[in-house]
Order: sequence, then structure tokens, then C-alpha cells
Amino acid sequence: MTHAIIVTGGKQYRVAEGDVIYIEKLPVEAEQKITFDQVLAIVGDTGNTFGTPTVAGAAVTGSVIKNGRAKKIIVYKMHSKKGYRRKQGHRQSYTKVQIDKISV
Repeated sequence: MTHAIIVTGGKQYRVAEGDVIYIEKLPVEAEQKITFDQVLAIVGDTGNTFGTPTVAGAAVTGSVIKNGRAKKIIVYKMHSKKGYRRKQGHRQSYTKVQIDKISV
């Protein structure tokens, strides 16, 4: 089974064909194709390829399933004995992508 390490949204992801990943929101609509060209490494049965810093000519293609927002998290700040309390909610936007093909 072939795996690849890609970079998107300032984070690195280990992906294989058929995987579904949640990444930082991209300006792409649902049902569209997307190509990740920043591939750091490709690890497979035939051998390993590591880039310096990226693998030349390698690409990972996927299809966008949907854009959405994660569950709300609560950010609570407090200074005890000072009367300072701040409560704030945050929902992070994401893009759900299914990996279709890893090409070298």
C-alpha cells in the first residue's frame, strides 16, 4: 500500500488512496477535484522516495466531499479574585477530502 505525506494549511498529513481527511478550509466547492503538489515523501512497497524538501513531479489528487464547521469549543479566561471572566465560543472551518490517487 502506498502512502504519501502532504502539506496543506500549514500541517502535514499521511494519506493513502481511499482515505478521508479533514483539512483546513480551502476555497473549493463540494464535488470538485483538488491536487496537492507539496508532497514531502512517498512510501510504498516498491521503495521510498523522500523530497528535498518536496518530491519533484509527485502529486496527490482528491475530491472535495463537503465544507463544514467543527463542533463548538469554549474558550474561557479567568483571573481569580479579580472579577475577570471571559467566555467565548469558536467553530473551526474545515474541508472534507477523499484521496483518489497518488502519482509520482
